[in-house]
Amino acid sequence: MDYTPEEYSNYYITQALFKLMQEYEYEKISVTDIKAGVGRVTFYRHFKNKEDVILFYFEHNRKSFQLEQHFFARTREDYVLVVTSVFRLFRENAPTLKLLRRARLEYIYLDYLNKHFAQKFKEDHPESDGYAPYLYAGMLFNVSMAWLDNDCRESPEQLALAMVNAIYPA
Repeated sequence: MDYTPEEYSNYYITQALFKLMQEYEYEKISVTDIKAGVGRVTFYRHFKNKEDVILFYFEHNRKSFQLEQHFFARTREDYVLVVTSVFRLFRENAPTLKLLRRARLEYIYLDYLNKHFAQKFKEDHPESDGYAPYLYAGMLFNVSMAWLDNDCRESPEQLALAMVNAIYPA
């Protein structure tokens, strides 16, 4: 994925925040503390606050994930493959997600999932009821948080199969 200069600044700011979160409590980190080769003014040109930095992180990962998807899921097996890919990406990002969990910021992840599942359902399944996206987002959130707390011991394939089986019994 090619980055614009703005995306590079966003990426470095994001990395700087997560590096600080390894050593300090999130609440005690100020915008001034976030040293990413940019000044305070540049930070505010890109983000309103630290939570926006975290949202950028989720959005960046979602876009990267979508670029890697080469098909539209139509069958049960397709859904297992897609959900497996989601859990693989989640496991790759587990250290960062543990930082968010430790800082009790997982609600940002849940809000992000809710928003994007609702948007995706509106685009791809306009006939569905308004609660379906929240059912899927909630399931993904709760399973992924429990998996994170369990140090991602089970394989992504095991979790994907369990989730898809809950929705589409074999």
